[in-house]
Amino acid sequence: MTDFEPFYDVNLSYDDNYAKGPFGAFAAALAGDGGVSAASEGGNTGTVDFLGHQVNLPFGIPAGPLLNERFTTAAFRMGFDLATYKTVRSRAWGCNPFPNVLAVHPKSADGSLIPGSAELDEGVLADTRYEQPISISNSFGVPSRDPDEWQPDMKRAIAAAGPGQLLIPSFQGSRVEGMTTDDYIADHVTTARLVTETGADLMVMNTSCPNEGHNRLLCHDPALVGRITEAVKNEIGDRALAIKMAYIPPTEVTGGWGPERTIVDDSALEFMVRETAARGTVQAFSAINTISAKLVDAAGNQALPGAGRDRSGVCGRAIRRAGLDMVARLAAIREKLGLDYTIIGLGGVVSPEDYAAYRAAGADAVMSATGAMWDADLARKIKAAR
Repeated sequence: MTDFEPFYDVNLSYDDNYAKGPFGAFAAALAGDGGVSAASEGGNTGTVDFLGHQVNLPFGIPAGPLLNERFTTAAFRMGFDLATYKTVRSRAWGCNPFPNVLAVHPKSADGSLIPGSAELDEGVLADTRYEQPISISNSFGVPSRDPDEWQPDMKRAIAAAGPGQLLIPSFQGSRVEGMTTDDYIADHVTTARLVTETGADLMVMNTSCPNEGHNRLLCHDPALVGRITEAVKNEIGDRALAIKMAYIPPTEVTGGWGPERTIVDDSALEFMVRETAARGTVQAFSAINTISAKLVDAAGNQALPGAGRDRSGVCGRAIRRAGLDMVARLAAIREKLGLDYTIIGLGGVVSPEDYAAYRAAGADAVMSATGAMWDADLARKIKAAR
């Protein structure tokens, strides 16, 4: 059991975290005890361009654990220069029942979950033994406050960014019973417009929520993503648009998984790029989100209680190899097609070495959700290691 206090308390409900958080070092930063400006931490080595904005270090926290302005402001004060406001919707949306987070323990020697492996369907052990390097379940269901609540809060979050820091709103469409595809596209547009009304001049669209059920994520339908991003871009104009994706496997591979692996055909991911970035509707790709797995307790029973919760997204160290793989492939496709889109790498970043590995793989920016939750000093450590 780790003795570090995560800034999101896994022993409390989502609503309690929203009302009472953040915790640990993030709470101290909000109180003015221990927080520092990003520019002064680790020395100011100049800024870099990130989607038209100058940031101190292209490192931060993706959509997920930063629930509201208090969380994003604390992140800025702890030196995370990119802070992503948790995904919002056009309407209030409830959270999955508590508990939402469990520690996850893959069987492999390095703690990795490999996309397509039998373990994902046979069952991965999940319990309350939170150990570094950390991997956890992410079983929230993308809750959202009503726009009347999140819009003014997002405005405050944008205003709280310090010099060289950037607040990134995340949003998605909401599919409800009886909704047509055109309605679904229109809901994305409506939500994007609500985001622009906060003063945001860039945003990330979540295409990796299980809108259609397991293995039928929005990002598995590149043609529909292309239609949605075209409609959203028509609404938001010159504002930069990123899309967050789950792992999209290569179409054909030889050599298993590892250094000996050769990708023969990556047409599925390339099709996504052609339907979005190549058409100018998307300026950045954020990858990856969680990997879906069946979670079981020590007795082999369903780990998360409730109907429809036999599976959960897993994040943290378990998905590092898959995240690096996706970034490298996006970089290869970028070079092949002669495009200049931005790549935001995430998945299993828990150390400065992980940050460096993602940059070496082709990421222009790097983010950490689970790693940052369990190590509030992660941004400081990366800056000190530069």
